[in-house]
Amino acid sequence: MGEGPRWDADAEELIWVDIHGETLHAGERSLRCGSKVCAAAPWKRGTVLVALADALAAVRFGDGAVVRLAEVPHAQAGMRCNDGACDAAGRFWIGTMAEDLTPGVAALYRFDSDGELHTMISGVTLSNGLGWGPSGRLMYYIDSTTQRIDALDYDVASGTVANRRPFAAIPRDDGIPDGLAVDHDGGVWVALYGGGEVRRFAPDGRVYGRVEVPEPEVTACCFAGRRLYVTTAGGLFALDVPFSGPPAQPFVGCGLTV
Repeated sequence: MGEGPRWDADAEELIWVDIHGETLHAGERSLRCGSKVCAAAPWKRGTVLVALADALAAVRFGDGAVVRLAEVPHAQAGMRCNDGACDAAGRFWIGTMAEDLTPGVAALYRFDSDGELHTMISGVTLSNGLGWGPSGRLMYYIDSTTQRIDALDYDVASGTVANRRPFAAIPRDDGIPDGLAVDHDGGVWVALYGGGEVRRFAPDGRVYGRVEVPEPEVTACCFAGRRLYVTTAGGLFALDVPFSGPPAQPFVGCGLTV
């Protein structure tokens, strides 16, 4: 189950995870984490921040250590983390889900540089893609069971969100909205699980282009300049597109020692 591609501009390599394979991939390196690994973000050379099923952890490639940093307070048994990404200040936002998709028991959390975990959105069922617009004042977020992408006002100084509202809806027959990426022009690219494509929405919410993927269960995407990386339930793909997007924002864990 390929998920969570992130381009690490400093290391010039792609980070992504295989959830059920319990494996973190970074460039040509791979490391088994001993648990489902559900999302990742670059941190510092040789270290990656990951979301395990029930905790956030630092993975050190040098010695293979997986250092747990914070437990995720799941509401019930049978839950795990899902998609996550860092905001412009280097805070890590991570969502959760119940494996049986129990409605409303999941949440979206914010993990700060001092190691504190804050609940930002509750009552979620399947927390998934998230990203920020070029201005830094807008956050996009997907709870997959709603079949839509939402927009929220975002304050980078405080790390808070407000005024959640629909941005774009996706018909169920087209696939389930999963991971997303935002390009430099403000276009929102959404992976459609079961739909076999990545769909681009213009900043006004209208559909503006599609990328067909040769596997139906498309999970996420990210930019490395004009190259779009796409993960699926069965593989990893790459293609060049006529838009460019920013690399992943690294986690700023200045208050943590690993």
